[in-house]
Amino acid sequence: MSGQDGVRSAAEVTERTVAAVWRLESARIVATLTRTVGDFGLAEDLAQDALVEALARWPRDGVPRNPAAWLTTTAKRRAIDAWRRQERYDERIAAIAHDLEREQAEAMDADPWDPDVIDDDVLRLIFVACHPVLSREARVALTLRVVAGLSTEQIARAFLVPVATVQQRIVRAKKTLAAAKVPFEVPPRQEHPERLSAVFGVLYLIFNEGHTGSSGPDWMRPELGVEAIRLCRSLVALAPKEPDAHGLLALMELTAARCPARTDANGEPVLLADQDRTRWDRGRIARGRAALARSDALGAGRTAYGLQAAIAECHAVAASVDDTDWERIVVLYEALGRIAPSPVVELNRAAAVAMATGPATALRILDEPALADALRGYHLLPATRGELLLRLGRGDEARSEFATAAALAGNDRERRLLEEKAAGRG
Repeated sequence: MSGQDGVRSAAEVTERTVAAVWRLESARIVATLTRTVGDFGLAEDLAQDALVEALARWPRDGVPRNPAAWLTTTAKRRAIDAWRRQERYDERIAAIAHDLEREQAEAMDADPWDPDVIDDDVLRLIFVACHPVLSREARVALTLRVVAGLSTEQIARAFLVPVATVQQRIVRAKKTLAAAKVPFEVPPRQEHPERLSAVFGVLYLIFNEGHTGSSGPDWMRPELGVEAIRLCRSLVALAPKEPDAHGLLALMELTAARCPARTDANGEPVLLADQDRTRWDRGRIARGRAALARSDALGAGRTAYGLQAAIAECHAVAASVDDTDWERIVVLYEALGRIAPSPVVELNRAAAVAMATGPATALRILDEPALADALRGYHLLPATRGELLLRLGRGDEARSEFATAAALAGNDRERRLLEEKAAGRG
């Protein structure tokens, strides 16, 4: 290997390492910096600057033993340098020292558990991003970008909106938070209901992105799902009488239970009908069913998350696809469509109808003009139509739909699966 090849190889290894560290630790890094500098937007800018410095220094100096700590420390040093240039050095350092003293005192004096305290910077960061000064769309987009580390392209796919729209939402959200001087703290208890709804929505989308990546080379991003479940458990502790908290946790646990069987040895997707159900995580199923029972025990009726958890439970307890209670799933989707109507819910209902009463009825649902228009550009619409047409013996039409779906799919492995079906090999 030539010297130039060695340098290139070291740079490539560094880039992969930086990307992996950012994917796993970006939320904690940004959260820590936000607590330190008191500015959400500045914290992310400092973290990005530290990433650039890592790309320059690590190929030469080697990757540090604790890369996340190195990035955080480097970002803090950049902040101190900036404050020194702004002649606010003493003021800022005094503020940081005060915060450290306060945190140490609180740690010494705190009770073993206080329901009004969230001892998790990432969760604090989510509450900041979900502040009422932001629109609901901006809250979710900003949190997915900063907390989950998703790209604007991935967020756009999750929302079925243009990339430019997501970029504008994020920029405006940061400016709004800065202008409103939103503090890095947990809101008072009386504000929890308003803020929790947005937080639930964020965690739901983070989990979904982990369950099936909207883009990139991997079918799943397990670290996102694990983080979403961890944060949801923290929310359950914070709001033990909130049905949505238990319902969302139930949905995540029951859905994540299938993850061990969702890919083969090569990481390729394995669809529900072909999964080895003995590989499903029975511990997660038990925890999910218990969380759903706790949600029901609160007596407020099932929320949208509770209904989705109940659908996931139907799959979890079935020995096979044929043994699944599809009629009950259709009823649950109908209820979900009444309290939380969306084109994706209707798409999923049609898929359940196909299993309960046949593909012809389901195809008529998908061919409703309003639904087709709402889901234009969403790859799962032609993918589902392809499956229904295949069951109806209309192979040429099915392959055409699979080809359309493959062209729209952002996930590399999902695209390959659809291309195989378009070629008649799936």
